[in-house]
Amino acid sequence: MSGHSHWSTIKRKKGAADAKRGKMFSKCAKAIIVAARHGGGDPSMNLRLRYAIDDAKAVNMPNANIDRAVKRGTGELDDGTRIEEIVYEGYGPGGVAVLVEAMTDNANRTSGEVSKIFDRHGGNMGKPGCVAWMFSQKGLVSGPAGQDEETLMDAALAAGAEDLNLTDTGFEITTPPDALAAVREALEAAGVPVEGAEVAQVPQTYVSLGEDDARKTLALLEELDDHDDVQKVHSNVDIDADLVEKIQAG
Repeated sequence: MSGHSHWSTIKRKKGAADAKRGKMFSKCAKAIIVAARHGGGDPSMNLRLRYAIDDAKAVNMPNANIDRAVKRGTGELDDGTRIEEIVYEGYGPGGVAVLVEAMTDNANRTSGEVSKIFDRHGGNMGKPGCVAWMFSQKGLVSGPAGQDEETLMDAALAAGAEDLNLTDTGFEITTPPDALAAVREALEAAGVPVEGAEVAQVPQTYVSLGEDDARKTLALLEELDDHDDVQKVHSNVDIDADLVEKIQAG
């Protein structure tokens, strides 16, 4: 195995084996509620809701739970809970930029807990805007290694993709956010396996780390990602793939 791994790739490789079903259902429900609140309950007319439902189905969330979350978002069901979206920004070891998307019903509690996670792993939470400028919103479609490059290129570019990155560990295709669904469907129609498809914050440049800072940074990103109120974690970390394997092996 060779090359480098970004956080999006590392997280995908960790896979569903680390996922706690109840926690994943809760995170998916929040995403559906917020999406339906802002754009309505029809996924054919609300792309954000469609993506949130796709994510829920990917972790086998029951349809009844999905329907209930949509109704909570549209106001058909009201339990009195108000969920708000918050973005936290900060730095990890080695100056790595970290962007955290959260949904919470208690902003003070969540802010305090996220700040402590940064502190615990040698990072620090910054002010709004301190790292957001380093990222651009893009669609990311990823899958396993061993795919035919020509098939990938033909299917993805025809559906609106912007870039294709092939490594020994898999492929990652970058798209405009509104072309994500079309690119995913085009790949699947071409027989290409898709392991992940999401709207993400993609860094403009990456920061490479040595072993000590890499260990601390992966621990920081994993604990942030595991927090009940955190939906997504983005970073511009770039770690040698062999080092990632060494760290994850203990």
